[in-house]
Amino acid sequence: MGTKGREIVGANTEKILSLLDKAFADEWLAYYQYWLGAKIAKGPMKEAVITELLQHATDELRHADLVANRIIQLGGTPARSPQLWYDFTNCGYSIPEDPYVAKLLEQNIKGEQCAITIYNTMLAETREKDPVTYNLAVLILQDEVEHEEDLQALQEDIDLMLNRPS
Repeated sequence: MGTKGREIVGANTEKILSLLDKAFADEWLAYYQYWLGAKIAKGPMKEAVITELLQHATDELRHADLVANRIIQLGGTPARSPQLWYDFTNCGYSIPEDPYVAKLLEQNIKGEQCAITIYNTMLAETREKDPVTYNLAVLILQDEVEHEEDLQALQEDIDLMLNRPS
């Protein structure tokens, strides 16, 4: 990272790097959870759910790339081993053991809600201290909010189709 760029972040660099390390782990685990869920999905509206899960997987992978780039800009190194993702994660990983679309949606909605909380925390931490990371968090938070809305809309459609109240 350049001298002036590091000067802007100042003493908060280590704290911001810690937040980014955790977000990086969350994004990779979310990517895999979405990708695997799309491969095993079964049930009503399966094709719509698969399409949405694959799109979200692509977005999570893009987020991981953005976060990794920021970690490097701040002088850090992204986790070099997937094993570290479990040490760093905020949101964990919900194994998609049940391939039923409603269960997959439920698991991924919880993940998105966690991500929304994490990026909102990152916004609060970086608002006055690191405008570059702040803007990154805004960008990713917008996607995570949209993901939650998309998944909940699919969940509602499935509930309506099955005549179950949401």
